[in-house]
Amino acid sequence: MSDTQKYTVSATEAHTWLTAGQAILVDVREPDEFKAAHIAYALSLPLGNFSECMKQLSLTADIKVIFQCQRGKRGQQACEIAEQASAGYAIYNLEGGIDAWKAAGLPVITTVSAKISIFRQVQIIVGTLVLLLVLAGFGGHVWGFALAGAFGGALALAGVTGWCGLAMLLSAAPWNRMKSL
Repeated sequence: MSDTQKYTVSATEAHTWLTAGQAILVDVREPDEFKAAHIAYALSLPLGNFSECMKQLSLTADIKVIFQCQRGKRGQQACEIAEQASAGYAIYNLEGGIDAWKAAGLPVITTVSAKISIFRQVQIIVGTLVLLLVLAGFGGHVWGFALAGAFGGALALAGVTGWCGLAMLLSAAPWNRMKSL
């Protein structure tokens, strides 16, 4: 059995465990992704702050902990982090993430107007800039390659540290602010 199979649980089985009180569900996606749509049972602990937050939870050995993200990859990373920390409880990744949960027809809480997540906005902006800068580099402007490398390095740093200046700027943008009723 591979490590990936060792940790997975289907959406329907996870739903059964959650409704029976046999498990807790931890959503490791970013806060804006969680706000846009989340499973009712989920506790939000973004992967960027995951290790520190997991230490604050007091879990018993008889409870199953299910980690969940959009499609399963970050949930798998959370499983590996929790296992390395010798958590002492049963660890599972929700196979297929919230997408599989929705596909199984299970309930999800959504906001009225779900926007493009800040995480995706950062990917769109940085990806477009890198593409344009590389094209400028091939067009004879060597500085394009250097700037593309700088943006790539900044994105890697954001992934490693969990801190992203562009995401902070985007969260303050008018289209990303919550409207009060």
